[in-house]
Amino acid sequence: MGQSNMLGEGKIAGTTNGTLEYACKTEKKYPYLLDSAGEWSVSKTVRNVFIMGSGNSTFEKSRLQQNEWMSAKSKKSSIGPELGIGSKFTTGKTMLLKSCIGNRALGWDLLPPGSPEFEYDRTAKNGTKTTYTYAGYHESPASWVKGTTPKPIGWVAGCQYDGDTANAAHIVANLGTYYPDATDYEIAGFFWWQGDRDSRDMALASHYEENLVRLIKALRTQFKAPNAKFVTASLGQTPKGSTDGGGLILDAMLAVDGTSGKYPEFKGNVAAVYSHPLSMGSSSGSHYGHNAETYMNVGEAMGAAMVGLQKGE
Repeated sequence: MGQSNMLGEGKIAGTTNGTLEYACKTEKKYPYLLDSAGEWSVSKTVRNVFIMGSGNSTFEKSRLQQNEWMSAKSKKSSIGPELGIGSKFTTGKTMLLKSCIGNRALGWDLLPPGSPEFEYDRTAKNGTKTTYTYAGYHESPASWVKGTTPKPIGWVAGCQYDGDTANAAHIVANLGTYYPDATDYEIAGFFWWQGDRDSRDMALASHYEENLVRLIKALRTQFKAPNAKFVTASLGQTPKGSTDGGGLILDAMLAVDGTSGKYPEFKGNVAAVYSHPLSMGSSSGSHYGHNAETYMNVGEAMGAAMVGLQKGE
């Protein structure tokens, strides 16, 4: 789950630096993406499924973008982190299921069930402070002046969470349609690459950690997968020590990592990938300049982190 960079903006075709084709065929990177003839290889065991819907629209109103064996040879012209993630699952049968859409905030659109209201002081240019109430789960609008009566809009907090999880649930309930001949499954883990929109609102950024904790717990509960591992990746443009919204997002992710010790229940089952050293430049808001290597690097790191958690490393 996540937003636009999870669904994928890395360019595949092209003979210029930054495309996946150039990285693989000219720079000889990610050799597992090519077969012995130098063409895009196709996995026989890793399935790539991608569903995208706006809000809690029905599955029928959502768009099934991919339902194929994992390969750079795809009907889509761009990639997210899935190719890198998939490269780490070399045994057994695996389905990577993406259920997401762009421009969504964890603190609003993707707010997990049970999230309460909170208050935040905004300071105007003239120095005047006004306290705002931010919506709890299924409340609307996103925020309003404290003490006033909120006027709901056609969207509620958690609307995208509801839709994304419902779409995922529909796919695993009809498993054989998406992984041929499969009859049962185990949800082994969740991947999360998100945070750009929250980083642009200091109120949301300052509450990202508590929302992320609730997200981890909500997904495990909803999908009846209490032992499923969780891997999150930070915004690539944000270095450690940053104090802006992106810095708060990064700090939140590092805090939930099981090695931080802040959340003992996450030890050995939650990991955070620090993406800044893996990014080839640009920013999440600009989709990392559509540089496929950023998406591959982050994907490989997320996949390696997940395998490490599953092996108890």
